[in-house]
Amino acid sequence: MFGEGTKEQKNLLGGKGANLSEMKTLGVPVPAGFTITTEMCTEYYKNGGKNSKELLADLDTYTKRLEEETGKKFGSDTDPLLVSVRSGARVSMPGMMDTILNLGLTNKAVKGMVEKTGNPKFVYDIYRRFIQMFAEVVQGVEFDLFEDVLDHVKEKNNYKGDLDLTADDWKFVSEEFLKIVEKETGKPFPQDPKVQLEMAVNAVFESWDTPRARIYRDHNGIDHSWGTAVNVQQMVFGNTGDKSGTGVLFTRNPKTGEKHIFGEFLFNAQGEDIVAGIRTPLELDDFAEVEPTIYKELTDILDNLEDHYKEMQDVEFTIEDGTLFLLQTRTGKRTAAAAVKIAVDMVKEGLIDKEEAVRRIDVNAIDQLLHPVFNQDSLDAAEVLTTGLAASPGAASGKIVFSSEKAAQIKEETGEKLLLFRKETSPEDIEGMIVCEGFVTQLGGMTSHAAVVARGMGKCCVSGCGELSINEEAGYMTINGKKYPELTPFSIDGTTGNVYAGTIETKAPEFSEEFQTILEWAKEIKRLGVKANADNERDSLQALKFGAEGIGLCRTEHMFFDDERILDVRRMIIAEDKESREAALEKILPHQLKDFKEIFTAMEGKTVCIRLLDPPLHEFLPQEDEVDEVAKDLGIGAEKLHRALESLHEFNPMLGHRGCRLAVTYPEISVMQAKAIIMAAIEVAKQGKVVKPEIMVPLVSTIEELTYLKAFIKETADQLIADAGIELDYKVGTMVETPRAALTAAQIGAEAEFISYGTNDLTQMTFGFSRDDAGKFLKEYKEKGILPNDPFAAVDQTGVGRLVELATKEAKSANKDIIVGVCGEHGGEPSSIDFFHRAGLNYVSCSPFRIPVAIIAAAQAELNNRK
Repeated sequence: MFGEGTKEQKNLLGGKGANLSEMKTLGVPVPAGFTITTEMCTEYYKNGGKNSKELLADLDTYTKRLEEETGKKFGSDTDPLLVSVRSGARVSMPGMMDTILNLGLTNKAVKGMVEKTGNPKFVYDIYRRFIQMFAEVVQGVEFDLFEDVLDHVKEKNNYKGDLDLTADDWKFVSEEFLKIVEKETGKPFPQDPKVQLEMAVNAVFESWDTPRARIYRDHNGIDHSWGTAVNVQQMVFGNTGDKSGTGVLFTRNPKTGEKHIFGEFLFNAQGEDIVAGIRTPLELDDFAEVEPTIYKELTDILDNLEDHYKEMQDVEFTIEDGTLFLLQTRTGKRTAAAAVKIAVDMVKEGLIDKEEAVRRIDVNAIDQLLHPVFNQDSLDAAEVLTTGLAASPGAASGKIVFSSEKAAQIKEETGEKLLLFRKETSPEDIEGMIVCEGFVTQLGGMTSHAAVVARGMGKCCVSGCGELSINEEAGYMTINGKKYPELTPFSIDGTTGNVYAGTIETKAPEFSEEFQTILEWAKEIKRLGVKANADNERDSLQALKFGAEGIGLCRTEHMFFDDERILDVRRMIIAEDKESREAALEKILPHQLKDFKEIFTAMEGKTVCIRLLDPPLHEFLPQEDEVDEVAKDLGIGAEKLHRALESLHEFNPMLGHRGCRLAVTYPEISVMQAKAIIMAAIEVAKQGKVVKPEIMVPLVSTIEELTYLKAFIKETADQLIADAGIELDYKVGTMVETPRAALTAAQIGAEAEFISYGTNDLTQMTFGFSRDDAGKFLKEYKEKGILPNDPFAAVDQTGVGRLVELATKEAKSANKDIIVGVCGEHGGEPSSIDFFHRAGLNYVSCSPFRIPVAIIAAAQAELNNRK
């Protein structure tokens, strides 16, 4: 029963059940109820979708205890105990699982309640709601069949909304709904409340494993094995009249983080009316003016809840005939910007400390803060077509689509950026919402499904856009009478609520003071260094802006694709002797020198790790249909270039003539690159700047490869430094990308001054998956539970991770001064960063835009792994 558990029991009671019990013990007015545990859900699935005898017995026992607590009888024909049956996973999954309200109503009970209450409009309203909800959720009857009846009644009587319907109308609607159920299921609507309850509990269990719920969990990294709890709670009614209503609120603004109660309220309504976005609600400030006494009672409770949980709360409440009830509280979903501000503010308010502030930041949501916003110059020239509610901040452009299914299909086929425009969204739209850049809804408020999901995903959303009318079947929408067909380019601003036709240019965002504060706190806490993968001055400066502590990977091949440079590279490739090759390399040297000088200058005082040429040479040659034109530019016959293409062809180039193998075959390439690196470092050092170059040999498999190449790299570098007459420290290390290199790390670690794991290639070679082709089947592997996730997105800790752990341990045993890092994109993925922290690495390196994520994830790894 509520009041017998605590907020710490979320794994067993689910978040909703644990918090309802906690509120009950705090004296908060919570309707009575009990929780069916997550263990019962997992048992249900183990039993092949059947309830255990234990659960059925417990249902009977706890229903009787609920009757005793409420003084009402479940199944009474005159004053029945009515309950809601709600899901409650251990972490919030808004709208993804099912709820049934008003359960316990029967034909006899409805007649008895009409006589007792004298309010037939209310009774028949809740009965039609129950029939429809139960039939949809439990029995699988189509939603539209019920809506057609309701639309017909409104149209026939010229009603504008649901509130216009009379008691007789609702009675008629209820009777029609019962007919629909019997026709669609072949059975009368169940009239035994105990049967209703068991069926409803099963349906909530089943909703844990629906496609939409699985998609949501995949997107948010939630374990599929947890199961959901189920909460059976006495109904309180917000639709008994003008002194009743329902509301949803947040104790702080979930968009901005400001310390101000943010929410919405509907008079004479049930909670589903707000969540579904069927009616546009009032702002909570308007409610305060109408009901100041209840508003004061509510805000006092909210202050106590936030102080108790020390976290921003998302609260659902109902007022029944002037009496306030809280139906749930949970940690509120918020934008990344709001999360950062709330965390910093709560430290200032003394509710939490710096470490807790860093710990509770959702690193996966931080990406929101790094996304572009509209460029003001382009925005000034754009025409605002309409404005809705600014439900989730950010800016996005894309082609409009009107269905989730179409969005998913177009995204898969073309990869185009899309915006989802809907009358209102529902949990069924989750797949389309994931692939779209942002959402616009015709109906709904700031706490509608679209708004809540958008904030959780970090996508922009405009809701309640009343001037919008969508005709999905006809494939167009209208705004103020003007038609716009599907796939028309549009832009939306979730910060202002504005909707524009066309595509608007964007610009990079600026970090808030609170975000900078969180990053500084995270830097104080973390042990892992965080460096950037950057190949030019621009990316280096961007990395510094985001907080990079150096460059962990500079890919020199990315410097070769300029129109002028690529010709010199191609001359080097087609050279038929060493002399010709060196002549071509001499022309490439000044370009490399210029690039390295710019990077060293930008990264003054910080390490810059430069990888020698890695890709196979054929990647720099033209395609067959371009040979004639390129041969002309090179001043050679097309036959010669064709021969070069043929001779460099490889069946499996990623396992072929690349990396250190190129340098072994053509040492002059590495000599030129070593010269460019050291000459650039010398020039910048002579300007009085501190330069810390690191030269990385890629793709070694044997210690002999490394010793061979290190020898002439050092000979080249040492001679240049001696000739310059200055002191310059530099390091020579290697990239561990092959399983053999990892297994022989003791030998390699004794020779290398640093090693960096190239986890993309290491994953490819360990699994035997081509990283370019694995996308064709990895989705199936995830869906069928063969792999928990894409090993190219999050590091495979069991296999690839074991190689990393072994290699790190052996390399450090062989060389106590060796620096060990990772420079694959796994270096910016939070769960991988936690693993690298535990494996004893010194740093991670990732793309510049993932630096803030990596910094906070590294701090959280330190906090989460402290003993």
